[in-house]
Amino acid sequence: MPEPVSFQAPKGTRDLLPPASGRHRLLIARFAALADAFGYGQIVSPMFEDLRVFERVGASTEIVSKEMFELVSRDDENRLALRPELTASVCRAFAQHRPLTPWKVFYEGPQFRYERPQAGRYRQFTQVGAEALGSDDPLLDVEMIALSWRFYESLGLRQVTLLLNTLGDPEGRPAYFAALESYLRSRAEELSIQSQTTLEHNPLRVLDSKRPQDEAVIADAPLMIDHLSAAAAEHFTAVRAGLDRLGIAYEISPRLVRGLDYYLRTTFEVAADALDSAQNAIGGGGRYDGLVEALGGPATPGVGFALGVDRTLLACDAEGVFDGPTQRPDVFVVDLTGGAEALALVDELASAGIRADRSYDNRSVKAQLKAANRADARLAVIVGDDELDAGTVQVKDLESGDQRAMARAQLLADIKSRLR
Repeated sequence: MPEPVSFQAPKGTRDLLPPASGRHRLLIARFAALADAFGYGQIVSPMFEDLRVFERVGASTEIVSKEMFELVSRDDENRLALRPELTASVCRAFAQHRPLTPWKVFYEGPQFRYERPQAGRYRQFTQVGAEALGSDDPLLDVEMIALSWRFYESLGLRQVTLLLNTLGDPEGRPAYFAALESYLRSRAEELSIQSQTTLEHNPLRVLDSKRPQDEAVIADAPLMIDHLSAAAAEHFTAVRAGLDRLGIAYEISPRLVRGLDYYLRTTFEVAADALDSAQNAIGGGGRYDGLVEALGGPATPGVGFALGVDRTLLACDAEGVFDGPTQRPDVFVVDLTGGAEALALVDELASAGIRADRSYDNRSVKAQLKAANRADARLAVIVGDDELDAGTVQVKDLESGDQRAMARAQLLADIKSRLR
């Protein structure tokens, strides 16, 4: 017989246990309800795709070049990868199914990236987000930003800042890229080794560096906002006017580029001011064109965002908001007749939507009441042999100590009235 081994969750992952799992679930449900109210339907896509789907987001990005988990397929037909983000999967689904536009969908689920674990960042992590495909209306950009912003408001977050930028369009970007590349090459020796490598593939990605060595160079770099075409400037003006109309405050962040190659025009990020400034981004997104086409579909504009659940919950902790659902049972059943009656009562109460719990192993009345108090239950329903014979139960208010008998048939209605 093999020696017992003590296993742990893989590096960069963790087990999400109650009550934290309930808070996690409630946050996702809160987002789903808001997205539904904004007219977005849910898409559920595979957790792994053909690796080439993600290569379309930009081979120069670290997500693709360094962080993807590749899978070994038994049939060796395709190179597969666990999804590192969901926009590419949504665009693949659009290209495959060709739904009517504008196609507005939201999602939630795990993503996978091989990166250094740190506070609120794991190799398996959950995001919620939304995508809208088929329209380049700047007010759709505003709607996307508003959906993310209203979600944060609904959680009670107040120490958050909306950062806004534009990455221009194909008409104005070549001149900017040429100016940026020329500038960065003139100061390449001052950049970190990582950014020097990035410069060879995509100069724009250098602006996304958070490395201290790159700060001075990035601070003096040319700005896209100074190289906009007339159409891109008009689009950005309309986005800003729409946010002003909704009363959503923002700051222009001219060096905000996000982390993927497919963005153009509007880009935005939400920063949690209560977190460490070096790692305070809790969500963001922007507009993109060309991704659907690269995945085999028709040329289709899109806009979307993704929000990190773990980072958002850290921001909630920092502000002391969104405690999550209570684990407190409404009713704790104390059964002195062997346990079968507790089984039936918990089944009846839980089926009616009332949180109910009980003890097991035929414990003493003292032990069962102690368990009820430890669970912080509001009410105890007590049944012994006398109550069972008479068709009654005892209901005890564990906060006030009041206790009274009632007919077993009246229990459900009584409990509901107490819990209103």
